[in-house]
Amino acid sequence: MVKIRLSRFGSTHNPHYRVVVADARRPRDGGYIENLGHYDPRKTSDNHVKINVERAEHWIAQGAQPTQTAKRVLKSQGVKF
Repeated sequence: MVKIRLSRFGSTHNPHYRVVVADARRPRDGGYIENLGHYDPRKTSDNHVKINVERAEHWIAQGAQPTQTAKRVLKSQGVKF
């Protein structure tokens, strides 16, 4: 199954996440199929969320299942489910 989920990067106590399309069997920070954008939960810049909406909707149409957190981030950017 293909999932849309967050992959963590950044240093200790400074999390940043990539919103990625990955096989559900892969580890959280392992390889992924496509990078859809990024998310900074600490909101350290004006551009703390950036998502490629067109590609996200494409993957959802193909059957990719977003996790709860990824769904919340995608919905905030206007992705239709």
